[in-house]
Amino acid sequence: MKDKLEAIRRKAEAELAELKEQSQLENFRIAVLGKKGELTSILKMMGSLSPEERPVMGQMANDVRTFIEEKLQEKAKEIKEREMQKEIESVPLFDVSAPANLDRGSYHPITLVQRQCEAVFKSMGFTIENYSEIVTDYECFEALNIPKHHPARDMQDTYYLENGQLLKSHTSAAQNAIYRKYRDSLVNDGLPIKAIFPGRCFRNEATDACHENTFFQMEGVMVDKNISISNLIYFMKTMLSEVFQKDIKVRLRPGFFPFVEPGFELDISCLICGGDGCPSCKHSGWLELCPCGMIHPEVLKAGGIDPEEYTGFAFGLGLTRLAMMKYGVKDIRDLNSGSLKSLAQFTDDE
Repeated sequence: MKDKLEAIRRKAEAELAELKEQSQLENFRIAVLGKKGELTSILKMMGSLSPEERPVMGQMANDVRTFIEEKLQEKAKEIKEREMQKEIESVPLFDVSAPANLDRGSYHPITLVQRQCEAVFKSMGFTIENYSEIVTDYECFEALNIPKHHPARDMQDTYYLENGQLLKSHTSAAQNAIYRKYRDSLVNDGLPIKAIFPGRCFRNEATDACHENTFFQMEGVMVDKNISISNLIYFMKTMLSEVFQKDIKVRLRPGFFPFVEPGFELDISCLICGGDGCPSCKHSGWLELCPCGMIHPEVLKAGGIDPEEYTGFAFGLGLTRLAMMKYGVKDIRDLNSGSLKSLAQFTDDE
C-alpha cells in the first residue's frame, strides 16, 4: 500500500503541472479525491491491514491527501492569476489624450444648478468657498448659537462619528470659518464679507418624495455695516430670476433658526404643479426652498465680528430642491438613484 500511495502522489503532482484550465482542476479532483477516486479506493483497503500497519498507512494516506489538496489550491490560484492577466492584456489601451466624447454623458442636474447659482452670485461680488463634509460639534452647532442640549438640535437627526466629529447636517457649519477668514478685510479694509459655500449635507431621516438623507445646500452670507432684510430679498430674487429665467413668486414666512434673528422661510410657488398641490410640495402649492434671516449677534461674536458695528444676512439655499423645481423632478430620490434613464436627459446647455 505504501508503494501505491507514493505512486498516486507522484502521478497527481505530474498531472497537476500540465493542467491549464479551472474545469480541468475539478475533473482531476473528482478522479483522485472523489468518492470513487484513486486515493479513496486505496483507503478502502485499510481493512485488510494488520492493526500495526493501519495507523502508519492511515497517516501516510492523510499526508498524501493534504499534499494533493495544497497543490490543487496552488494550481487554482496560478490559473486564476493567468486568466486575469490575459483578460487585462486583451483590453485595448485607452488614450487619455483623446478628446472626450461629450455625447456619452452629462452633468448631474444638481451640478448644473449649483454652477448657475455660483455664476450669478459671483457676478454680484460673492466669493465661492469649499468646506469639509466632516466637521466638529462646535462648527455645526455651538458657533451657530446652538449650545449642547439645545432643543433645536432635535430638528436635525445628526450622524455622529466615533471620534466625536459629525457629518455636517447643514452648510451653516462653515459660517464661523468664513467670518474668521475675512474678518480682517472687513474691519481693516472696509470690504464686506460676501461668500457662498455649496456642499453636501447629511441627516438621518426617513426618505420620501421631498426628503433625502443626503442632499445639497448652498450657504450664503453677507456682512457689512447697515445690512438689512431688504438686501437679503434683493439678492435672493435676483438669483432665482436668473436661474429660472422668469419672475418667480416667493413668500417669506417667520421661521425659527438659532443662528438668525429675525428668521424666515423663503418659499417659492411649486413649479411642478403650478401651485395646485402635489406630493413634492406636500399638496400646499409652495415648496420650502431657503431658510434665511439676519445673522444672530452671538454668531457674529463667535466669528470675531462686533455685532454693534456690523450686521449681515445668511441663507441656506436647497440646491436639491431648486434642481427639482427647475427640471420638474417629482421625486427627490431620483437625483441620488444613479439611474442613467433619469439623469442622462440633462445637459449643460439647459
